[in-house]
Amino acid sequence: MHFATDHVYHIYNRGNNSQKIFFSKDNYLFFLKKIKTYILPYADILAWCLMPNHFHLMVYVHDVEIEVDVGARDRMTSSHPISKKRTLNNSIAIILRSYARAIQKQENLNGSLFQAKTKANCLTQIDGITPSWFYSSFGTIINIAQSKDDPLQICFDYIHLNPVKASLVKTCNDWEFSSARDYAGMRKGKLINREKSNEFGLVY
Repeated sequence: MHFATDHVYHIYNRGNNSQKIFFSKDNYLFFLKKIKTYILPYADILAWCLMPNHFHLMVYVHDVEIEVDVGARDRMTSSHPISKKRTLNNSIAIILRSYARAIQKQENLNGSLFQAKTKANCLTQIDGITPSWFYSSFGTIINIAQSKDDPLQICFDYIHLNPVKASLVKTCNDWEFSSARDYAGMRKGKLINREKSNEFGLVY
């Protein structure tokens, strides 16, 4: 994955062989906590949806690399925390590895939980970073570059409609594990950045 600042990306991955990755409400909440810890330092989240066997994030990247405190102490001085640079790519990998280990232990699973490669497709620049397209939950490729509509709004709607298209619920607001309820005013979730979504003219 290649990220650049001041661009919007659609990040997604699914279970290996389309297997389930979330088995309980606690699993969803655990994954969301990891997103908050490892994604928010780099990006504003515009939309998100966690499905039983995959996830979607729509993010505006403001930093691709940051200094993080690794928690260790300098043995010579014993007073200064040791920090190192961590990229957004590294943080996404940490989320998936640590979550996978927890689920493998919980469900007594062997092998990979997620598909090998997480996708991150740029929605705000067609050339030079990543192609502006993504797979639907049914395997269809949507070529936003050839659409006259706003690619950001297309992705925003697509993410929120995922549970409906999968026949899990009748309306977007019925699915607990997405940002739809936040935009509908049904809860005060702190994961999304409403001001940034307003800047891009995103309408729910």
